[in-house]
Amino acid sequence: MSLKYVIKKRTFGFDKTKTEKYVAQNVITNTLDFRNLCDEITKVGLVPSGAVKFVLDALIDTLNMNLNKGISVQLGDFGCFRPSLNCDSQDTAKDVDSDTIRRVKIIFTPGYKFKEMLNKVSVQKMIVAADGSMEPDEPVNPDKGDGEAPDPGE
Repeated sequence: MSLKYVIKKRTFGFDKTKTEKYVAQNVITNTLDFRNLCDEITKVGLVPSGAVKFVLDALIDTLNMNLNKGISVQLGDFGCFRPSLNCDSQDTAKDVDSDTIRRVKIIFTPGYKFKEMLNKVSVQKMIVAADGSMEPDEPVNPDKGDGEAPDPGE
């Protein structure tokens, strides 16, 4: 399996020229819901699905409680969750108050198993077809289509 991406044109508004550039944008191919995640964990871990759901619900509640207190939560090889803020900058320190905070968010920093996966993952370019569907942008086949591998000496 590989991560899929499409090429999208973006207008960058941080400069006066409104520069347009092209970027790779990730394509989400599907979503695994909570119930199916619990079912998959049950199959891999040989733990009853009710127990899996109970533990994951407790984990979510505990994360929520601790992040709400401003506590960073380290989950071993899984990674670390920590609360953070997005805010508007001000010219002076006295102008900074709670009204300058635009958004409270959670940052996840992956642990080593996720970092390992990210270092090994492959990516595949997708093309948006005229009907809106996506299809792989296959690399051009270097051979002549006769089933033989090209001779590298030619």
